[in-house]
Amino acid sequence: MIQLLLFNKPFQVMSQFSPVDNKSTLADHINIPGIYPAGRLDYDSEGLLLLTAHGRLQQAISHPDFKLAKTYWVQVEGNISQNAINQLTQGVNLKDGLTRPAQCLAIKEPHHLWPRHPPVRYRAQIPTSWIALTIKEGRNRQVRRMTAAVGFPTLRLIRAQIGPWQLGALQPGEQRLLNLDQQSLEQLLNQNLKSKKPNQRSGKGLKNPADRPRAPKGLGARPKLRS
Repeated sequence: MIQLLLFNKPFQVMSQFSPVDNKSTLADHINIPGIYPAGRLDYDSEGLLLLTAHGRLQQAISHPDFKLAKTYWVQVEGNISQNAINQLTQGVNLKDGLTRPAQCLAIKEPHHLWPRHPPVRYRAQIPTSWIALTIKEGRNRQVRRMTAAVGFPTLRLIRAQIGPWQLGALQPGEQRLLNLDQQSLEQLLNQNLKSKKPNQRSGKGLKNPADRPRAPKGLGARPKLRS
């Protein structure tokens, strides 16, 4: 069986195991040897992070050519307008180019949402609102840049879903280990391949049958388990 760890990354935790500048890291929360994050989640963002010891699964989740849809709950400054939602849906011009079409809906604050520590700065005369934003890209701080570009800066960012995997009832710092069979992995790979244009379907980077994952660039070596 192929193991996949679903982890609710707390606010101000680095998405890596190696120590950095006295900041909290995954090593403070996860004690499973040999696993690596399949992608990243910013230090000041919260929510779903996937980790695995299986190389092909890691690539299927995080490889640039095979981006899974990711859904974020986003608290923004101000009451977001329908015009801004339309812009986010159609694509926003950023410094690194136009974003791909996305799915964006105005939502109420998720009813089961945990309090953040420290909390979002409260300003009595400026309301806030929430959206659910689903994208298939992975640019640096993309969601924050998108909402700022349409006039509604992000105050809080929580990743709720990656592909078929949802955050569910996991609280900050909690984790759930799933066991996937080979058939499930092949279905995921085939689904990603079918979503690509013909000249993108080579599957480059996914042909290696080795199951050993690589530490994503910048994450450093996986530390030894703590006693």
